[in-house]
Amino acid sequence: MTVKTNRPSDIPLPLDRAPKEIACMFNGIARRYDLLNRVLSVGFDRSWRKRAVEALALSGDETVIDLCTGTADLALELSKPKVGINCVVGIDFAEEMLRHGQKKIESATHDGRIFLLRGDAVKIPFADRSVDAVTIGFGIRNVFYPVEVLSEICRVLRPGGKLVVLEFSEPSWPPLRMIYLWYFYHVLPVVGKLISKHPSAYTYLPESVVEFYRPKVFCELLQFAGFSDICAKPLTLGVVYLYEATRRL
Repeated sequence: MTVKTNRPSDIPLPLDRAPKEIACMFNGIARRYDLLNRVLSVGFDRSWRKRAVEALALSGDETVIDLCTGTADLALELSKPKVGINCVVGIDFAEEMLRHGQKKIESATHDGRIFLLRGDAVKIPFADRSVDAVTIGFGIRNVFYPVEVLSEICRVLRPGGKLVVLEFSEPSWPPLRMIYLWYFYHVLPVVGKLISKHPSAYTYLPESVVEFYRPKVFCELLQFAGFSDICAKPLTLGVVYLYEATRRL
């Protein structure tokens, strides 16, 4: 899918996300976050992250930012020896998520190539045109104003640098969409609350997915922010989309 518009169409802001509230919510579920990812995605989350890393087509010696890194699963995938990058810097604003991510990093084999920073996605602590690639795994829908984050990513990427985003979506095939929404609204919140002990985090999840931009509109945002060669690839029958974009020269 390639979008040719020069500006975003009449795009409303998605579900309101106060940064402090979102950070507090993720801090509250950090301890069980990885377990819930495996259970609620039926294990597909691993294959989605592998596809994201493959999409970068890294040649070695790159510096990559994993924005909204959470517990660093995608950062760890990026740092596997077969990928061969110079370093990956994971950035997130939820302290407890980073703390759990750091524990995983300390027990993994990555040759000291992963660094975690607590920071804001709208103020990435890197100079202009200083990184080779950026990834976001299931985090862009949680930021207050996604277009600002996309513009900030464009600022830190070198010309020709690549952005890869994984994000949930609604399947377009009506029978699957019906099952998907039933699962999201009736199963996921119950299982999420039972395991995480958080009263609302897994009610927020389906709401945030349903309210987030549809793939075509998100591609418009990417183009408006300064990206080209934009495509949106459905994974697992459209449950997740893999977005690829290149910073314009």
